[in-house]
This record gives sequence, structure tokens and C-alpha cells, in this order.
Amino acid sequence: MPQPTSAQLKASGLAKLPLAPVSKRVDLATPPFSHPTEVTNPLFPIGKLHSAVLNGTIDGKPFHTETTLLPYTRALEWPAGHQVETLVSQYAAFLDGKIQEVALDYYAQADDGSVWYFGEDVFDYNEDGVIAFTTDSWTTGQDGPPAMIMPAHPKVGEAFRTENIPGLVFEEVTVKTTGKTMPGPRGPVQDVMVGEELHDDGKVSDKVFAPGYGEFRTSDQDGIEAMALAVPTDALDAPTPTELEQLSEGADGAFEAARAQDWRAASKAVETLARAWGAYSNGGDVPPRLRPPVTSAIAGLIKTVEARDEHEAATAAIDVAQAALDLKLRYLPPDEIDLARFELWARQTVVDAAAKQLGAVSGDVATLEWTRDRFADRLDPADQSQINSELLALREAEVDKDLEAVNEATGRVHATAASLELVR
Repeated sequence: MPQPTSAQLKASGLAKLPLAPVSKRVDLATPPFSHPTEVTNPLFPIGKLHSAVLNGTIDGKPFHTETTLLPYTRALEWPAGHQVETLVSQYAAFLDGKIQEVALDYYAQADDGSVWYFGEDVFDYNEDGVIAFTTDSWTTGQDGPPAMIMPAHPKVGEAFRTENIPGLVFEEVTVKTTGKTMPGPRGPVQDVMVGEELHDDGKVSDKVFAPGYGEFRTSDQDGIEAMALAVPTDALDAPTPTELEQLSEGADGAFEAARAQDWRAASKAVETLARAWGAYSNGGDVPPRLRPPVTSAIAGLIKTVEARDEHEAATAAIDVAQAALDLKLRYLPPDEIDLARFELWARQTVVDAAAKQLGAVSGDVATLEWTRDRFADRLDPADQSQINSELLALREAEVDKDLEAVNEATGRVHATAASLELVR
């Protein structure tokens, strides 16, 4: 595997990094990729990790991420003249409820069981919901070689670079611990690996990988991101509990009542969903990291309904409904959850357009576009064409800052989103 020279390291300001010695590196040889999309490595099971929810805080603000294995692959060239088919995983990050980053990550497994990172297309959003930069993007072949994301059998002291293109992207992981047990979404998780990640700025952070989950926990000075739920690892072969259905129905009722400024009905809906959450959460079968978001969302809804703030109460009701969907991911197929998320983001777009918050609308539309990509292959072709054309019209109205057209387009998107059904 081609390695950066000392001159490259110096030119990119990386020469003084405390890099692992070559004798500890396990990513120096170019492996063959005979069946690259058959990913079986337990510490990075991206081929079977259909959907996951992670959460935490960044700079004191709530941080929420969703990862989804997309229904297509991408071929990238490595080595020259040879195509490697890679899996595509979508990573969507939300900071304080607004879209912050989306990345399309490309992975393949080598014949020895190691998993390699073939690059990412990254889209970072500003506070106005507009793409601010894409400079963290890189792809194998075009920018440099692939990088190992997980050895086949990691051992303490081994090192590998998860990104290895100085001047563009660079990270190195050294295995600190293997065989560790840590708390997880449904109890203790065994055979966990903890690595120390060295960044291009010289800072280090812990990165944890767990069987059945892959990236399990990342923490640094800015905050923490940890696994809340993953399927199929945490999926349950059982119907959705009645209390969860009541939680969602109560959120829907509160949303409609807030939009109608029927505060008496909104209060009753809040009482209903609060009782449902109390009954469900007291049952003890709630993934620990999903408890706080639901509790916080309900508290926010109570506050905004009491204040009789139409926009904030409607948004808070959507937040409760979104948190309920994260819980439902254990019981329903991921594409059904994503379709329901899509409908909720369509609601949010209507609410923000009515409040004349075009910056928020821009972020909402971006989220709709990315969420659609998770389930579009399961739509009837006519439905797919309709929602695509309506999203395009909405995007054009938002770019033109035509508030009247935005309001009309959001209404159409919401109506269509509420009527969509998946084809099995």
C-alpha cells in the first residue's frame, strides 16, 4: 500500500506527529478484494448494519446521528485499472435539531477479513441549512489509496491509518484494549475494542468499536457520540408496543392542535402521550441512550403548549414524534421508519415556511432529500417521480426565496409524503 513520504508529511505539517512505528502498522500491504461487499468483520459489520442511531452532545448542544446502509453500491478504482465494488453508508448528523453534516462513506472487505475505507463524500451545512463546504471529501483512486478502518483480528499495540492522505485527510488508530465489556443498548456488550485515534492536529481521542455495532463510542474535548440503537443487532421480533403507538398518536394530536391553536386539545394530547411514555419507560426495556431525548422532547412540548406558541409547539410535537420513531426502530423495518421520518420532516418544512424562516426551510429540504434516498427504491415509480418533482419545485422556490411559492410547495410535499406507501 503506497505510504506518504517524509517530505509529504513535512509539507502537510504532520512531521511532528507521534506516529506509530512501521513495525506496529498492519495496513501496509495491499490486500485482494475478491468479494468486497461481503463484510463479515464483527467489529465493523457495515454490510449488515441496516440502520443505527447515535447521540450525545457537541459543545453542550444535543447531537443526533443516523446511519443507513443505502440500497446501492459504488465502484472505485484500486489499484489502477481495477474496480472494487464498495458498500455505501449514509451518515446524517443533526446538531440541536438541525442538519449539520451528511457523508456518504464507501467500504469494502478484503479477503483476509479486514475492512477498508474507500473514501467519503462529505457535505457540511451552515446554520442557514446551506452547504458550507465539502473539503473533507476524498475518494480512493482520485485522491489516494484506501485506508484500513478495521483489521481482521486487532491486537493490542497494532496501528492502522483510517485516513492516510496528508494535506487532505489523516487519522491513525492504535489498539489500546480488546476483549472489553461495556454497557450497550440492551445490556453488556462483550469483546469491545478501544483504540486511541491520533488526529492531524496532534490531538488524540478514544474510539470504541463493538461487535454487531461497529463504531460504538467516540469522545473528545468537544463532546461525545455514542451508539443508542442499531438494527438488526437490537431488533425485536415483536409487534410495536401499544404505549409506543400512543406516544406517536399523542404527538400527532398535539401537532394538529397546535397548528389549529386549539390549546385545550393540545394539552389533552400532551397528557395522553406523557402517560404512554410513563407506562412504556417504566417497563424497563428502553435503550438507555434513548430515554433522555424522549423525556427532553416531552418537556419541551409541555413548555411550548403552556406558552401557546404555535410554531414552537408544533416543532416540539414533531420532536416527540421523531424520538418515538427511534424507539420503534427495534420493531419496524428501517425503510418504514425512514418513510415516517420523511413525513415528519415534511411537517417541519410546513411549520418553518409558515413562520417565514427560510433558513430553517433550506435545512429541512436538505434533510428531506437525503432521507428520501434511504427508501426511494421501495416506492412505486410513479410515486417516486411525483415526490422527486415536488421536492425539486420546493428546492427551486427556496433558492429563489419566494415565500409564497415555498408555502405552496411545502403543502404539496407534505400531502404527498403522508400518502406514500412502500412496495414490498
